[in-house]
Amino acid sequence: MRKPVARLSEEPVETRNATRLADANRHGRGTISNLAGRYEAHVREAFDDGWSEEEAAPPLRTETSFEQARTIITRNQSPDIPFDRSINPYRGCEHGCSYCFARPSHAYLGLSPGLDFETRLTAKPNAAELLERELARPGYQPKPIALGTNTDPYQPIEREHRITRSILQVLARVGHPVTIVTKSAAVTRDIDILAPMAARGLAKVALSVTTLDRKLARAMEPRAPTPQKRLDAIRQLSQADIPTAVITAPIIPAINDPEIEALLEAAHEAGAREAGYVLLRLPLELRDLFREWLLAHYPGKLRHVLSLIQSTRGGKDYVADFETRQTGTGFYADLIAKRHKLACERLGLVRRHQRLRTDLFVPPQLPGQQLSLL
Repeated sequence: MRKPVARLSEEPVETRNATRLADANRHGRGTISNLAGRYEAHVREAFDDGWSEEEAAPPLRTETSFEQARTIITRNQSPDIPFDRSINPYRGCEHGCSYCFARPSHAYLGLSPGLDFETRLTAKPNAAELLERELARPGYQPKPIALGTNTDPYQPIEREHRITRSILQVLARVGHPVTIVTKSAAVTRDIDILAPMAARGLAKVALSVTTLDRKLARAMEPRAPTPQKRLDAIRQLSQADIPTAVITAPIIPAINDPEIEALLEAAHEAGAREAGYVLLRLPLELRDLFREWLLAHYPGKLRHVLSLIQSTRGGKDYVADFETRQTGTGFYADLIAKRHKLACERLGLVRRHQRLRTDLFVPPQLPGQQLSLL
């Protein structure tokens, strides 16, 4: 008999009902299980039938499906983020970051925020076409479009599908400003587009660097480029005169927080001139998924890490408050903020970005569209 899904509980994660895969099956993946999403009517439970050694399941492969999206620009009114519109060329992310706050969004597709999020991806091949249509609408007012707000626009499948590149080509052609956040050095493949845009005040890029420790990076974000590759990307972008920032997102208590100063120093040396950070967020299913990850990689730190996280969220795992969700509250959160601020001041890194230009925008002319009289 199938069991209905219970709400997220306070039980220790090792007692939760989730589909766990053997290490060999999830090699190179960030999460431990395929925990059912919050909208699913049933859960599946893995059990040993005695045949596991003889008939082990093959390693998980990445599957990509295609969505003919109806719209491409997503709007928001969140007061704590510096943009009101964004584009996500892909759903899910193969980088597999164990801490990714976007994982719960996969539940809207009827998929798990766990291993499904990093192995069952969706691409939007008509993104550039839709973008031209939306930019051509009468009355459209340009403001910077953010790429990389939910999932990474330069995750590995971009090499094949080049959807992010096609979006940049549209934005460059019409003189529209863009900001990019990525963990991937693959952004350097589009320097030929970004450098001319930056010269016109239309583009800037932020690289997310969470650790300088290769071993920790492999455990936390198994299919993202190494920390050194990301620092090299900062250097290449900076040398091309593209405004470049470093973001430590997230800072995880007792895991990567000792590296704050060293990370900022390395990024500054590579050419970054702006910096920011986000304190770990654990919304919805991510709460249990991250507990599983801690139990697998840092069992001795489990209670300590969770205690520090909860100390920044009013005793809870997460508080979805616009004023504090990015940085937390309390003594530990204040200490992180002060350390980051002091290191930035010492290095000359600034918190606020330069403004991008919006006055160069020329709406695209679609086939059959009436020309403007002005």
